[in-house]
Amino acid sequence: MTLTYETLSENRSFGGTQGVYKHKSQATGTDMTFAVYLPPAAEFGKVPVLWFLGGLTTTHENAMTKAGAQEWASEYGLALIFCDTSPRGEGVPNDEAYDLGQGAGFYVDATEAPWSTHFKMWHYVAHELPELVFNNFPLDRDAQGITGHSMGGHGALTLAMTYPETYKSVSAFAPIANPSQSDWGRKQFTAYLGADESKWQAHDLTVLMRERGYPGEVLVDQGGKDQFLDLLKPETLAHAMMERRQPGVFRMQPGYDHSYFFVQTFMPEHIRWHAERL
Repeated sequence: MTLTYETLSENRSFGGTQGVYKHKSQATGTDMTFAVYLPPAAEFGKVPVLWFLGGLTTTHENAMTKAGAQEWASEYGLALIFCDTSPRGEGVPNDEAYDLGQGAGFYVDATEAPWSTHFKMWHYVAHELPELVFNNFPLDRDAQGITGHSMGGHGALTLAMTYPETYKSVSAFAPIANPSQSDWGRKQFTAYLGADESKWQAHDLTVLMRERGYPGEVLVDQGGKDQFLDLLKPETLAHAMMERRQPGVFRMQPGYDHSYFFVQTFMPEHIRWHAERL
């Protein structure tokens, strides 16, 4: 079945085009909004792709407008894809807490009611949205990287370690490193995946790092003054990388917090990291 989409906006940016689009998702059963930045190089052929996964409470728009990524994507000839963090809309379950429900899909496919009907963000990001964008935009399917912030950093690393043949490069900003042992994870995994903790392990990046790792190099930046350090548990991922002797870099950045000021500061280095590998 051909996946179609509607153009919501397109704006010139650093010689390329920043577009925002909407489509009907079979995975979530809702309309989903996503954004694609095409660099100037896309006018002449297919370009490599960097996926960006957002954190709790965000949409496609946060990183698109706050991360400062388009300038560097234009320079290095990379396309950027910003997707939403959950299904939304009337009839979609939600919770009063900011960290469960709409805006907090955690990049898993929910199996428990009432979430299981719509919350299929793993399938959406890994399979459905790629089919749409690679069939409709000048993007190189064989040159994909993935990154993300906080909940999205967790998503990026778990997806890359699960599908290393798809994602040729990976990085993360302040990822939720050990969700099965954190309040940013245990509550959501119980709600979405059920009480059997063995079903959570495929979505805990510290567990995946210990058991599987990533065949290439990994780049992780974490702010040293992040106000959520106790929830993120970055030390668990750092230890797992050392135990596995995982190639890559884990950097504690002194003075930086969890905000997009942190993300935009190190975004140029992350885009260069992906460009060199794609």
